[in-house]
Amino acid sequence: MGILNATPDSFSDGGQFYQRDAGLKQAEKMITAGVDIIDIGGESTRPGAEPVALQEELDRVLPVIEALKDCGVALSIDTYKPETMRSALDLGVDCVNDIWALRQEGAVEVVKQSNCGVVLMHMQRDPQTMQFNPNYTNVVQDVQAFLLERCALLEELGVASDRIAIDPGFGFGKSLEHNYQLLAQFQLLTQHGYPVLAGISRKSMLGKVTNQEVGDRLIPSIAAAILAVERGAQIVRTHDVRETVDALKIWQAMREQEITSFIMKHE
Repeated sequence: MGILNATPDSFSDGGQFYQRDAGLKQAEKMITAGVDIIDIGGESTRPGAEPVALQEELDRVLPVIEALKDCGVALSIDTYKPETMRSALDLGVDCVNDIWALRQEGAVEVVKQSNCGVVLMHMQRDPQTMQFNPNYTNVVQDVQAFLLERCALLEELGVASDRIAIDPGFGFGKSLEHNYQLLAQFQLLTQHGYPVLAGISRKSMLGKVTNQEVGDRLIPSIAAAILAVERGAQIVRTHDVRETVDALKIWQAMREQEITSFIMKHE
């Protein structure tokens, strides 16, 4: 999943792809690099980010979606606003990626009425306050319980389980230790039948360990992606599609030989 931020203030690439043409050029690069899903967002959700008015968000994302709707790869809308979800789905978007896990009024109904995929993310509190002393009894168990509760609710309302993916929400209401506990035990999240998304690209949890600024976190981002995939992540959300795809090709080639050797050994 390649990140396309049509925003002036996202933490990593704010402003770079804010204009439609720049966003489309970035999308073309991602497609060439082998992206499977382009995740289009019009509102920064970095810690402390201010909310964006509905019309402003629509003005940012809809022209990009319109231009990319026949691009040959799946499109995702990164939003928590039901109105934006509906408008994006009307243009043919394939997936809703919601940091609020459809907790905003009307969001569940929009998804229920469509056939789209949905990514449910865990976040403690909201983007304005989520990093003010995040606290858990057991972060892995607490995140897991929240996500399974949201999945169960959707299924009870008639959303098929094969439409649902989950995201533990690295950096969304988590301390450095919480983030690495989630990464270390990521496999526990993958045991419930839902694809699990790992969104770690360029995040501060990498910078705090490596002392690298946002623009110098490519290698830590790839390392974190590989660690997540080793632990069962099926979707990797990244700013750096070409480099991440190449790294995962190496992992996949090794994994295929592991499987082949196992089969031959037990024939």
